[in-house]
Amino acid sequence: MEYLKNEAFEASGASKNTSILNCIDLSSPDIQNSVSLLKQACLDSGFFYVINHGISQEFMDEVFYQSKRFFDLPISEKMKFLKNKKNRGYTPVLDQLWDPVNQLHGDFKEGYYIGVEVPESDPDAQKPFYGPNIWPTADILPGWRETMEKYHREALEVAKVIVRIIALALNLEVDYFDQQEMLGKPLATLRLLHYEGKVSDPVKGIYGAGAHSDFGFITLLATDDVYGLQICKDKDAKPQKWEFVAPLKG
Repeated sequence: MEYLKNEAFEASGASKNTSILNCIDLSSPDIQNSVSLLKQACLDSGFFYVINHGISQEFMDEVFYQSKRFFDLPISEKMKFLKNKKNRGYTPVLDQLWDPVNQLHGDFKEGYYIGVEVPESDPDAQKPFYGPNIWPTADILPGWRETMEKYHREALEVAKVIVRIIALALNLEVDYFDQQEMLGKPLATLRLLHYEGKVSDPVKGIYGAGAHSDFGFITLLATDDVYGLQICKDKDAKPQKWEFVAPLKG
C-alpha cells in the first residue's frame, strides 16, 4: 500500500466534486494523531477512510469474487434465500426504499444480509435479529459460507479497533464500548450489495440507493473500483451538496 503523506486523501484526476476525507491509519503508532484525525472527521461530517486495517487485499478480492458469484445466480435461485424475519438472507432489486420523498421506486440494488451466527438451540435465538444465517449450500457455491464467515469476523475486529479510537476521542476509557451490552455481544451485520448498473436519475426519481443515514453504531464500507458512492457532509444545507468518494484500497 502506498504511504499517504497527507492527512486527507483525494483521488488523483478525480472531478472537483470528489470529497476529501481524513485517512486513519490503524497501523500507526501515533494513537493521538489517529484520535485527532478521527475526532475532526466525526465533527466535520462523520466520514473517513481507514487504511492498514489488517484485512489483506488478497482476501478482500476473494470476498468480492464470492459476492459476485452469488449475485450472478439466476433470480429464481437467489429467491430461495429470501430474507427472513431475523434479517438474514437475500433482498431483491427495489426491495428497499430509503428516500420515499424523492424516489419513485425502491433502490436499484440487491443485497444479502449475514449476521452473527446463533444456532436455534441457543436461547439468544429467540431475540430479534439473533439466529442462524441463511447459507447457499456448498453444491451451489462451494467455499462461499466459509469466506463470508471469515470476513464477518475480521471486519468486526476492525470495527472494534476503530471504536476504541472513538472512545478516546470522547475522553472515555479505551475499552468503554467493549462492554457486553455494546461490542461485547454486538448485533454486527454484514451486508453484501450489488448495484445492477442502472444510472441514477434524480429528475425521474431513480436511485441506486436513496439518500439515508445508516442506523447502528458504525458502518464500515468496502467498495470496488467503480465510482458511485456519494456523501453529503451537511444534510441541513440548502441545497445539499453531494460529493463522490474515491475508491481506496488498503
